[in-house]
Amino acid sequence: MEQTFINGFLTALAAGLVTGIGGLGIFLKKRYLKSEINQLLNIAAGVMLAASFFSLLEPSMDAIVRKGSDVYISALKYALTVFSGVALVWVLNMMIPHEHNEIGHHGPHFDIKKAWLFIIAITLHKLPEGLAVGVAYGAEDLVNPLSLAIGIAAHNIPEGLTIAISMVAAGNSKLRAAISAGVIGLVQPLGALVGLGLTNFGYGFIPYGMALAGGTLLFVVINEILPETYGAKDTNKSAAAVFIGFIIMTYITMVFKD
Repeated sequence: MEQTFINGFLTALAAGLVTGIGGLGIFLKKRYLKSEINQLLNIAAGVMLAASFFSLLEPSMDAIVRKGSDVYISALKYALTVFSGVALVWVLNMMIPHEHNEIGHHGPHFDIKKAWLFIIAITLHKLPEGLAVGVAYGAEDLVNPLSLAIGIAAHNIPEGLTIAISMVAAGNSKLRAAISAGVIGLVQPLGALVGLGLTNFGYGFIPYGMALAGGTLLFVVINEILPETYGAKDTNKSAAAVFIGFIIMTYITMVFKD
């Protein structure tokens, strides 16, 4: 159990620090268009959807139904647990003011207040992502947590770049923006501590913890990422990017399944 705790925390820490690697992308170009950021985030959304389903929702569904004596009651418990995960992040979003992605470019005409509110929104995302990693490591008997951690780490790259762009727009230097992206990524291992703690309630609780974590990731993708990036003028490109991310994560999951 102690080794599982250490592995889960260190993996979430590494995945969180990848946010800083994404932040370093601010040095690669003088200017980023919103369409470029949106496509990267759409790929990340596809990765997260596949990760939440294959690494959390599907295995927890099987475990809950297999252990229950009544499939109807088990299915109801599963559905309510997933909804509880969605509701948890939903309430958190309503309690803490934040802004959705309005990045068109980084420059002097960018709304500084919106930049900071958007940074808060990204920071909020890190908690459920870390929670998912922690729960997955507590459920190693049911799922390989490494594929989920890889998916979340990949998702953190465009998020880190978006954070850095917002920081520059708010008047910070590129170096400070990149460092800030890495620091914000450290919220993720804090969420992992919560997830690892949940699994200490006993083996019977672990499938429900996975369903709860899966619900939190679904909310992040469906309510926070996709509505911001799915522009009406680029629907085909956006859809293609989501599908690409989903397929990539499906492949990763299959490779690390055993």
